[in-house]
Amino acid sequence: RKLITETFNPVLRAGGMVLSPFNAWVVLKGLETLHLRVKAQCSHALELARWLEQQPQVDRVYYPGLASHPQHELAMRQMNGLGGSVLSFTVKAQNAEQGRARAFHVIDSTQLCSITSNLGDVKTTITHPSTTSHGRLTEEQRQNAGITQNLIRVAVGLEHVEDLKADILRGLSSLPQNPA
Repeated sequence: RKLITETFNPVLRAGGMVLSPFNAWVVLKGLETLHLRVKAQCSHALELARWLEQQPQVDRVYYPGLASHPQHELAMRQMNGLGGSVLSFTVKAQNAEQGRARAFHVIDSTQLCSITSNLGDVKTTITHPSTTSHGRLTEEQRQNAGITQNLIRVAVGLEHVEDLKADILRGLSSLPQNPA
């Protein structure tokens, strides 16, 4: 009884016990091309991060594949020279309230990116960490973790990178140039 209630039940509740045969087959088929998809997603993320660094409405880009990242060298050693497929950036803002509004404007302006908080899909997702993945933290805890109201997270998928740039630019270009 103890083994079931303390060991198996938490696992069952959190992740389920076994995959169906069809789902197991789909996972195995996906593993055959995983390395190709990860390389493509990392390449697209790096190109998108470099492009975001050049945008006048972007304050900062967080991506370990960029030389500007404080742990770039460590990340390159640990990640086989790839920076991963997830990046974050902050939009310029005068204060937290304005930052949140400006971040939501950019997110809500996208049409190609999927607005969701999951990661690791072949479709690019975009989210506002302060209200999703870190929404249960206090504002002080978020600030201490670097999760500001003007922060946007993008998990880059396999779409053409120029389409992703155009999608994000739709929101960035319609922000006032000088946040007041």
